[in-house]
Amino acid sequence: MEEITLSNYTEEINRRRTFAIISHPDAGKTTLTEKFLLYGGAINLAGSVKGKATARHAVSDWMEIEKQRGISVTSSVLQFEYDGYCINILDTPGHQDFSEDTYRTLMAADSAVMVIDASKGVEAQTRKLFKVCVMRKIPIFTFINKLDRDANDTFELLDDIEKELGIATCPINWPIGSGKGFKGVYDREKKCIIAYSDTEKGTKEGTATEIPVEDEAALRQVIGDEAADKLLEEIELLDGASAEFDLDAVRSGDLTPVCFGSALTNFGVEIFLQHFLKMTTTPLSRKADIGIIEPTEKEFSAFVFKIQANMNKAHRDRIAFMRICSGKFDAQMEVRHVQGNKVMRLSQPQQIMADERKILSEAYAGDIIGVFDPGIFSIGDTLCMPKDKFQYEGIPTFAPEHFARVRQVDTMKRKQFVKGIEQIAQEGAIQIFQEFNSGLEEIIVGVVGVLQFDVLKYRLENEYNVEIRLENLPYEHIRWIENKDEVDIAKLVGTSDMKKVKDMKGNPLLLFINSWSVGMTLDRNKGLILSEFSRN
Repeated sequence: MEEITLSNYTEEINRRRTFAIISHPDAGKTTLTEKFLLYGGAINLAGSVKGKATARHAVSDWMEIEKQRGISVTSSVLQFEYDGYCINILDTPGHQDFSEDTYRTLMAADSAVMVIDASKGVEAQTRKLFKVCVMRKIPIFTFINKLDRDANDTFELLDDIEKELGIATCPINWPIGSGKGFKGVYDREKKCIIAYSDTEKGTKEGTATEIPVEDEAALRQVIGDEAADKLLEEIELLDGASAEFDLDAVRSGDLTPVCFGSALTNFGVEIFLQHFLKMTTTPLSRKADIGIIEPTEKEFSAFVFKIQANMNKAHRDRIAFMRICSGKFDAQMEVRHVQGNKVMRLSQPQQIMADERKILSEAYAGDIIGVFDPGIFSIGDTLCMPKDKFQYEGIPTFAPEHFARVRQVDTMKRKQFVKGIEQIAQEGAIQIFQEFNSGLEEIIVGVVGVLQFDVLKYRLENEYNVEIRLENLPYEHIRWIENKDEVDIAKLVGTSDMKKVKDMKGNPLLLFINSWSVGMTLDRNKGLILSEFSRN
């Protein structure tokens, strides 16, 4: 009987496509996201990400500090329909100081779209995020953006991707010129050129002019003799040199299909979206402690990958974002919160489009939903049917690299201060520690990137009405004690620069100023096992 029920929604699950968009800051990722929404009819007019204070802001950037600085600080979740597909986009922060949010978001995605600036090639942050994709073996699709500006040589750009990231490339189309000389792209499958015209930036693309490459006279008339000669020569080189398209290699993360275009002027965006949807998979299976869970073979299950407080200033609420991994979610159903060992009904299930919300009655494997969190969920928690009891793989907590002691200016506001800092820590943006043998009087904050300190200060002031002072600490290395039950923490023999702290869950950790001290501490304490990250 259960199988018949499941088969009813297999069709819904199979039309889901869930992907993250990753890039170095400023490569045009948020602009590309908006154009996708434009084609799906989810928005009618794209905003300007970098606009002045009075201009429209990107649809996916909602936090006040993001609007002021023109950068994405948190990941947004956006859903839209296009050509029979139900698409879930996870737009991530590009700035490296917010990379931990991106790592967690990639755990919820089935594939990644990598946006590269055509004039810069592969940049530092792209490299870092790419490694997370490789770790997870998820398919990567590349959009080389900003062809409306002067770009690097196309062969060099592809070479850059292959050398820097160690993945083979297969161009799906090929640019004809760049900057003022950008004439369009050559579609390798259709063997025709699609001519470029600078469309109005916030609207949908106009009618594309397609010219078969065999029609050399028409080709020369549209793009000119010089561009035509160069293109015909490059096509010959391309057909001889580039990797053959292999869908299995794409899906196993060994080959990246590459498209070229300009997200700002809308050229090539819909072409890329169409190719991408043809190549991506239905929602992928997930690893749990009872084995592999297939999306269509089990009833509802999900895991929490993100928690965000105060998305709505009027309500001062907390939203737990979860990726549905299997089956169908129904707003009336009861589910088991495995870590809390509690059967409950999820409150206010919703889909979030930037700061707009839509209450849901149902959702399917592959979808990302937000639910009201009364303070019981943690990143990495599993939810499943009441009769089940299994856990999905934990999400790694990465080691912070910068530390500061935090003190509130007004000691009378201790309660708001503790509440605010704990809530922000539960979102995973910062990690908080205390002296190992003291109460909560002294709080040390650890962050992956120093900009997170600014965000912490800003949010405590604006959301909790608490002013803080930060005193930077010299520590650069933190280690979790893996075998804490076998070690007497009080008797650990460390170096003079070592500091013992504990995290929110009471786990012991060690802080060091340099890596030499880490090795020395291990030498002095036989049997001690230290780790650079902790799994929630």
